[in-house]
Amino acid sequence: MEDSLAVFDIDGVVADVRHRLKYLDRRPKDWYRFFAAADRDPVLAEGVELARAYAESHVLVWLTGRPEYLRDVTAEWLRAADLPAELLFMRPAHERRPARDFKAQQLRRMARESAIEIVVDDDPEVVQRLQELRYPVRLADWVPHSKTLQQAQERDGRT
Repeated sequence: MEDSLAVFDIDGVVADVRHRLKYLDRRPKDWYRFFAAADRDPVLAEGVELARAYAESHVLVWLTGRPEYLRDVTAEWLRAADLPAELLFMRPAHERRPARDFKAQQLRRMARESAIEIVVDDDPEVVQRLQELRYPVRLADWVPHSKTLQQAQERDGRT
């Protein structure tokens, strides 16, 4: 299945963002500092191992709600984690739809070109939407999903 896709989220799947959530727990939320600390995310070993395993037999694609301006930081982080960084789909500037809607639209586009073998995401609402749309999806549950991150993804449309 070398031409089929394995689509992975980044935050909460291969990157541990818990150290950054403190910037979103305050009012007003400090989005600048939240994203500025992305280069210091520890790796999540279970997610990294799973991504590497899929990369051996699939085209590994990253589909993240991170904003486009973090492309270089994100690609460097992926390479430092010994992960491919070539196929990186990020949230465009001013795109504020919930992650479940943004990612569903991106997957529809990808599915026109290639078979999607698996989607791995940590957001339960994304997973539910993709299951409803009949995508093969796996919930990344190796880190408890935080209410703060859930709000950033689904209500604020920021990650």
